[in-house]
Amino acid sequence: MPIWKKEKSLEDLQNWNRNTAAERLGIEFTGIGDDWLSARMPVDARTVQPFGILHGGASVLLAETVGSCAANLCVDEERSYCVGLDINANHVRGARAGWVSATARPFHLGRTTQVWEIRIVDDAGQLVCISRLTMAVVDRQR
Repeated sequence: MPIWKKEKSLEDLQNWNRNTAAERLGIEFTGIGDDWLSARMPVDARTVQPFGILHGGASVLLAETVGSCAANLCVDEERSYCVGLDINANHVRGARAGWVSATARPFHLGRTTQVWEIRIVDDAGQLVCISRLTMAVVDRQR
């Protein structure tokens, strides 16, 4: 059973992220399932650090982008929206080229908070980074 409160296409999500850091880093939404959302990001001059490997901050930006979009799909957008409270990331493997892909899945979908796990893998499917994102669900009437 889907967790989403509204239907959005991948194109809708891409348009939602126009003129943002996500767009500038080349992040593309790639899939949506009943309880997950995925996106990918190129490993190129925009996303590497001076040693030529994926910058940890770029991984965190990818994780927060896909997790935040997923969180906002889980609330009634006329009544509330979600913003980040906390994010952590463990970088377990470097990536030097190609793409990294992130998949966000919920741990907890509460009335006032949500917790998401985001796994980032390289083109070979090897884990590059694992992140946990905590989101606040904010009432629009505030």
